[in-house]
Amino acid sequence: MKRIIAAGATLLTAGGLGLGWTIARRLTAPVGPRDFDLTIRDMEVDGDRRLLILDRTRETAARGVYNLWFETGDWVRVSDEVLDRGSSQIARVVTDAMHDFLPSAGDRFSWSGIYFANPADAGLSAREISINTPAGAASAWLIQGDEDRSTWAIHIHGLGSNRRGTLRGVQVAAEVGYTSLVISYRNDGEGPRLGNERSTLGVAEREDAEAAVDFAVQHGAQRIVLFGWSMGAAIALQVASRARERSVIVGLVLDSPVLNWIDVIKANCARSGLPAVAGHLATPWLTLDPLARMVGLTGAVPLRELDWVQRAAEFTVPTLIIHGTRDDSAPIWGSQALHDLRPDLVELAAFEAGHTLSWNSDPKRWRSTVATWLSARVGPGDNGG
Repeated sequence: MKRIIAAGATLLTAGGLGLGWTIARRLTAPVGPRDFDLTIRDMEVDGDRRLLILDRTRETAARGVYNLWFETGDWVRVSDEVLDRGSSQIARVVTDAMHDFLPSAGDRFSWSGIYFANPADAGLSAREISINTPAGAASAWLIQGDEDRSTWAIHIHGLGSNRRGTLRGVQVAAEVGYTSLVISYRNDGEGPRLGNERSTLGVAEREDAEAAVDFAVQHGAQRIVLFGWSMGAAIALQVASRARERSVIVGLVLDSPVLNWIDVIKANCARSGLPAVAGHLATPWLTLDPLARMVGLTGAVPLRELDWVQRAAEFTVPTLIIHGTRDDSAPIWGSQALHDLRPDLVELAAFEAGHTLSWNSDPKRWRSTVATWLSARVGPGDNGG
């Protein structure tokens, strides 16, 4: 969700209306190219290990396993070992690389939690299919579960991300025997392109996820678990709350969920050096129809309807939330509040990690947490039993 607010402090000199318009425009902006904002400073060889020398940042110094995506399209993975190289630099150990790619000093890259390049890279056998949605044909990966299984998992990525990001969770669904559907949706860079390709923060995108549910049911699904990441969690919550979906949705697994867009906007303003209160300036530009059209949307976004803490009493589906304590994009306090209000249905697992990076911080614990919860609250994929 890096793209939400990239506004600099200079925007503080703009009038309130102008600043609110700018924030709303950037929040809903069409998917753009990846930012290659980091640079390889040097390479070292330590026995049979290759080390990348990087500038020390909050991201590069975080423990965990990550992927470095390069301008050339190549990628390199690093281990969770962080080696000190003074106050301004660190070294990370290379564990894998695309086609034995070896970066050089000066190469620019993007630091990412999207660990797998494709399903095969994650050890998954997938078939590319197309789902008919109200927006048009949407690409999806179908990963078949055990024979005759009728429990499916539908995986929904977040704002500014793509299907590859959800493969971290698809692995667990495959291990417990579920058939998985890894979907794209309108204006995400892979799904159908509509209008000026702006995001509606999950409101219209929900229709495409519902089409995926219909596809799964038409192909034998009797029980469905929705995996949602960030904005994908907001989409999953909308799908699960609708009457026609409730009988088939039996569980939600939400990583770094957006539970209240107003809080998320404020948090991203603060992260970008703006006062958190500046986030309120964007609200009318999203929620009032004439102003939303000036932002480039086709109509207003009902942000209040997307406040799932306020709607906690409506929860009917067992839900596992995984959230990082260092998440400064969709802060964990919303998940904590929801858990406190609905401990009967909502379980919260906290990781020392940033936004959507809990898996990367501790893949073994993430997978064990999800598998254990699925076993206890949903059960195996066994003919709907």
